[in-house]
Amino acid sequence: MNKITQTMRLRQTLILYAEKHGVTKAAIRYRTNRQYIYRWKNRYDGTLQSLADRSHRPMHHPNEHRPDELKLIRDMRRRNPNTGLVVLWVKLRLRGYQRSISGLYRILIRSGQMAVKLPNPKYTPKPYEQMQYPGQRGQIDVKFVPTSCLAGQARGHKFYQYTFIDEYSRFRYLEAFEEHSTYSLALFLRHVVQKFPFAIACIQTDNGFEFTNRLNSNATDRQTLFEKTLAELGIQHKLIRPFTPRHNGKVERSHRKDNNEFYASHTLFSFDDFQKQLAVRQRLYNHFPMRPLNRRSPQQVLFSFPNL
Repeated sequence: MNKITQTMRLRQTLILYAEKHGVTKAAIRYRTNRQYIYRWKNRYDGTLQSLADRSHRPMHHPNEHRPDELKLIRDMRRRNPNTGLVVLWVKLRLRGYQRSISGLYRILIRSGQMAVKLPNPKYTPKPYEQMQYPGQRGQIDVKFVPTSCLAGQARGHKFYQYTFIDEYSRFRYLEAFEEHSTYSLALFLRHVVQKFPFAIACIQTDNGFEFTNRLNSNATDRQTLFEKTLAELGIQHKLIRPFTPRHNGKVERSHRKDNNEFYASHTLFSFDDFQKQLAVRQRLYNHFPMRPLNRRSPQQVLFSFPNL
């Protein structure tokens, strides 16, 4: 917004008086010099805005960029349109540029040559394959029981929750173990095959050493007991991409729910107590309605399948 000051009104009065009585009399009356009156008379166009003070900022600076430096910056920016400030400054320094990085920043801002940051490509997940029948594919993973919920005889021990989840029905089978090994996983797999009412075609796991030696540089070609048991039972083994647990998302999500709903509010006093409480947790989980299943429970989805 343009402001009208007392100084601007005084200048207008001075000019009008000078036009009526002459510059000399105006200088005497208003105690100023003739050059001052002539300067403002030449600038006056009939509006008060023309009598406003202009910027006192100097038009040039003794240390401003030289034309050859400005040309070097323009040429470098044309060849490197997306290069950041620091990298551009380093490249200019290699070609004889001696100004500071803050000086380069001001020149780029003033001339509108700052690099435009390109948007990061957003991750677009591929549509997950929907299972068509129970047992088509299941996920297996191991959860380490938090030590904070161990008390009594269980204090100082390590317990493990082995989890199988059917991708079609979200039906889970849980079992408690006191060891974490490929032998116990092979035993757990046999129990899953016995308990699950459908034939299992595929098991999906991560790349842990208890599942596979795929990432073991010392025994890459050697099969684990878990893999041998899968082959014996005629079940395909699918490994997810290394260090990508979201590809095993259903079992990982169920483990997070176990943390929030079970381990955060329960205390385990012994391994037998752990087995009993885990069995109750499995029963409650399989009978709880879920939104992905249209508000039906895994038990309902599993046993309502027509080919059972």
